Amino acid sequence: MTGPLNGLRVFDLTRILAGPTCTQILGDLGADVIKIERPGAGDDTRGFAPPYIRDGDGADTGESAYFCGANRNKRSITIDLTKPQGQDLARRLIAKCDILAENFKTGGLAKYGLAYDQIKDQFPGLVYCSVTGFGHTGPYAPRPGYDVLLQGMGGFMSVTGEPDGQPQKSGIPVADIMAGMYAAVAINAALRHRELTGEGQFIDIGMLDVQVAFSTIMGSNYLATGKVPKRLGNAHPNIVPYQSFSTADGDVILAVGNDGQFQRFCEFAGVPEWAEDDRFKTNTDRVHNRNEMIALMEPLIASQPSEHWLTGLEQCNVSCGPINNLAQVFDDLHVQARGMRLQMDHPATGEAPVDLIASPMKMSATPPDYRRPPPMLGQHTDEVLRELLDAGDDELAALRAEGVI
Repeated sequence: MTGPLNGLRVFDLTRILAGPTCTQILGDLGADVIKIERPGAGDDTRGFAPPYIRDGDGADTGESAYFCGANRNKRSITIDLTKPQGQDLARRLIAKCDILAENFKTGGLAKYGLAYDQIKDQFPGLVYCSVTGFGHTGPYAPRPGYDVLLQGMGGFMSVTGEPDGQPQKSGIPVADIMAGMYAAVAINAALRHRELTGEGQFIDIGMLDVQVAFSTIMGSNYLATGKVPKRLGNAHPNIVPYQSFSTADGDVILAVGNDGQFQRFCEFAGVPEWAEDDRFKTNTDRVHNRNEMIALMEPLIASQPSEHWLTGLEQCNVSCGPINNLAQVFDDLHVQARGMRLQMDHPATGEAPVDLIASPMKMSATPPDYRRPPPMLGQHTDEVLRELLDAGDDELAALRAEGVI
């Protein structure tokens, strides 16, 4: 096992996407992630299907692609936390762990005796990370939170979509994913604090907070001006031209990031006079005169095929790219060269590997380590309990007979 978190262990009480995104990152960085699931049911996303991963004959395996997308590098054990014996078993395992990650609704673990305040004195070095919809304080704290709800409440949908259309959510669950990423960053910072002081701590990640922080330039624009940003479709609020355009045979993205690029674009496009026009000379001018600029550019871009702009502007060092579907993404030579399509052996697929999306973290000394495929439900229960708690056959049989595991 390699990775900067090698030797650290995670008691993983997360499910769906935000929490599992966090713990998958920790697993990729070398942590031993023990995923705790409900006997007979498991993580809800095991049922978020189809699609399923397929075996070598192309048949569905019953293992959901959704679950597999956020649960590699984890060992799955089943514990019934509603039973006192299950709660005791959980505490015995927590004693062997450095991190506890959970995304139950605020207060949801208290009934099992596993809330932070209930275990912090017993485990003073534990880094305890809670990911919830609204955090553990504030008037909304008791509410459940879901990705699309948080995209709406956090302002994301208000600035996404066409100007004359409906507010739009992202095609990717950004509230979940960004919450998981912030949680992973916070956990690593807390581990450094523990290394220096010996103290664990509580991390409170609220997805609404994450979406507010994720508003970035739009939020900053509002705070600077008091003006509520409007939807701009694929355009940029502070840079022009920086959006999609229709060509003679498709669509491209043109991202002119500075005045030098704009001058080179104008020269290549055969309209050098635009770069000297007082309405368009600088980016500030172009933002003020956005409508006039785009009205001129749209028929110009549409007059040539996509390849004309993609090839020509790349040679001029002007940012321009295609709008790929996901088949084109994974067929892209650069994406392949960067190793973003990952194949791992999986017990459900036989000789056929399962295709996953690799980690984007490229590290020269401690790169992500792909040790374990997404686990089947309870696959590692006996292994983990024997390894960490020295459980014998009799104890395992008794726990199983009482439905604890």
